[in-house]
Order: sequence, then C-alpha cells, then structure tokens
Amino acid sequence: MRALLTSSGIKNASIHDALVDLLGKPIAESNALFIPTAIYPFPGGPGMAYRALTGKSASPLCDLGWKSLGILELTALPSIDKSAWEPAIRDADALLVWGGDPLYLANWMHRSGLTELIPTLRPEAVYVGVSAGAIAATTTFVETYTEPPRGEDRPLKSEPAVFTTPEGDVNRTLVTGRGAGLVDFAVIPHLNHPDHPDASLANAKLWASHIPCPTYALDDESALKITETTTEVVSEGTWQLFNS
Repeated sequence: MRALLTSSGIKNASIHDALVDLLGKPIAESNALFIPTAIYPFPGGPGMAYRALTGKSASPLCDLGWKSLGILELTALPSIDKSAWEPAIRDADALLVWGGDPLYLANWMHRSGLTELIPTLRPEAVYVGVSAGAIAATTTFVETYTEPPRGEDRPLKSEPAVFTTPEGDVNRTLVTGRGAGLVDFAVIPHLNHPDHPDASLANAKLWASHIPCPTYALDDESALKITETTTEVVSEGTWQLFNS
C-alpha cells in the first residue's frame, strides 16, 4: 500500500500534488474512507472529529473534493461481521487516518483487524496519515505525553523525559508503541510548532534518540510520499532526518 504521511494534512500544493500522484487519478475521481478513531481520547474529541469531517478543521483532508467519502470507525469493527465492512476498505482509493492519540489508534488498528488487512489491499490504494495517523503507520513509534496514557491500551514501554523550552523545562512521558508496520522508520510531527514545544528541533533530536529506527521530524508544511520502492520528502517548510 502506498502512503502519504503528513504532520497536518494536505497543507500546500506540493503535498496535494503528491497525493494526486499516489492516487494515480484526480481526487474528484477517488473514493475515500475517513478514520477519526485517534481523536476520541482527547476532551472534545467528538466535536473535533465532526470539524475534520466537515472541513472546518485547520488540517485539510476530508474537504478536498473526494468522489465519495465514508466514515470508518475502528472501535465498531470487532462487533460487526467482517463481510459488512471489509469490501468498503478494499474498494477505497484512500484511507484518511486522522490525528489524536497514536497509542490508542495503533491498538485499535490491531484490534479491529485493519493492520492485518492492509497488506492485502490493492497496491495503488493510499494510506493518508495525519499526525497520529502518520505516527501509527510505523513499525515502532515513540510519542510524548503530558501524563501517562490511561485506559486499556498499554504501551510497550514508558519512560520520563525532560525537554528544554524558552519558558523552562517541560516534563513528558515517552511512550513506545507498536504501529501498523507500513514503514520501517518513525515520524515526529509538528516540528517547531509553537503549540508543541517538545517538537522543537533540539527536542526532536532528543526524542528521536529514544526511537530504535531512522526518524523523520516534519513540520506542518512537510510530508513523506511512500511508494513500493521509494520514500520522498515533500516539503514547503522544514524537516529533519535523525538516524538511530
């Protein structure tokens, strides 16, 4: 399966063109499924999912002019006969995987059966990950949390970390999780974003040192375009590759 891993959706013309190239046809001729699952652990998650679906969020994705757009809620799939939802995934040209909590998302990708299904999908189908959706596409990821994750979705490992910011040190918990395994590198989104002080360039380097594979740090104007044979950075902003 091809992939477009983004920090903040289809933010500029270069990322838009990369998506069209991966699809192999115009977006207006492509069918997509939107996966909002990752956003629900956050306060206000249902409202944020609605805004993303209706094109009212800051990260363009659902409002690109798809031929058709459906919602795929991973938490519902284990209670539904597979014959009711698998054909829709197999027919989709793009899976739009929204941001939120990557640990929660990755666990539901496994529990729903999506992770096992992805390798059997059409090779021309495209996985489009936004923030947590990009993080969870990797084999092993490390995410920062302001407090330890809660709920039944347990990480492989948790460890404390201290990041330096202009306003002083911030304490974070580094959580290691098992992703979907689409790619063998990791992603740190929102590089140098003012709302993500742990993702400044210096802190991203510290963060990446805890990840056991090459790690791309991407700002909101950058993405990774992945085909069967290549990985290409598409950027109108700033990015950095850290090798473990």
